[in-house]
Amino acid sequence: MSDHSPQGLPAGYRTRAATAADLPAIHQLVVVCEEALYGAAETDLDTVAADLARPGLVPALDTVLVHAPTGELVGRAWVDRRSEVDVHPAHRGLGIGGSLLAWVEARARQVGTEWVAQTVPDDDLAAVALVREHGYRPMVTSWLLGIELPTEPVLPEPAPGITVRPFRPGDEHPAYLLTEDAFDEWQSRRRSYEEWALLAVERSTFAPEMSSLAFADGQLVGAVLALDVPDADEGYIERVAVRSDQRNRGIARLLLQHTFREFHRQGRTGCTLWTHSATGALTLYQRVGMTVRRSSTVHKKALAVEQP
Repeated sequence: MSDHSPQGLPAGYRTRAATAADLPAIHQLVVVCEEALYGAAETDLDTVAADLARPGLVPALDTVLVHAPTGELVGRAWVDRRSEVDVHPAHRGLGIGGSLLAWVEARARQVGTEWVAQTVPDDDLAAVALVREHGYRPMVTSWLLGIELPTEPVLPEPAPGITVRPFRPGDEHPAYLLTEDAFDEWQSRRRSYEEWALLAVERSTFAPEMSSLAFADGQLVGAVLALDVPDADEGYIERVAVRSDQRNRGIARLLLQHTFREFHRQGRTGCTLWTHSATGALTLYQRVGMTVRRSSTVHKKALAVEQP
């Protein structure tokens, strides 16, 4: 583990780095936190695994778990420019969250990172207050949008020369290039194919039959990549992208309606997605009938880098 172990934890609480064997327990901790805040779990095991597989993140150094005296996992954190901190609801108010935030910052300084960021649900007022007290400042907002699908959506007419079909084997790399090209306009770094795939086409919940692709002259120009989570009432859209020279032709709306229709046909009552204020896509989703359900804010803190 890093030399910067969390300080100020309650007596009897122990820490260590995370390993792949801890993934189910970490996922369960995240589930408990989400159920307490939202009334339902949203994060799947694939997402937790992808966090630990981020390029440059070394689990032995860049992660920490907190176990209660009973042995129960009650806190976790990881850092790699971005960071995440979770504390079990029954163990909050004991200083664990503040200790983990301090550990995140110390580890980031140790490796020469100039800033660290964390996404905090706006409804979690205690967490918002904690990061603000630690010097984090709000930057951008993400919104969870949803749409109810009581009846089968009507598909709009495609723009001239545009054809649509479901995702199929062989589309992985073209979809990667399309979505990363589109996201380059606002994301801080371009992901490798391997990292992108872990959160998209290689997820156990990836739903190719619900994912819609648009083509012009045989070239991929638009994509909606969808997830179908077992036992969920609603579908989820992980990625929406349209090639820059094909925008403002109704392609995104067309693809979204195709995906909505497929989820409706599979018995899903609705569909959700997250969008980021830097993408400028909020009005697009509102125009197809989606509404904001809640929001999160990315908080960022500049760090004074440790001198060797």
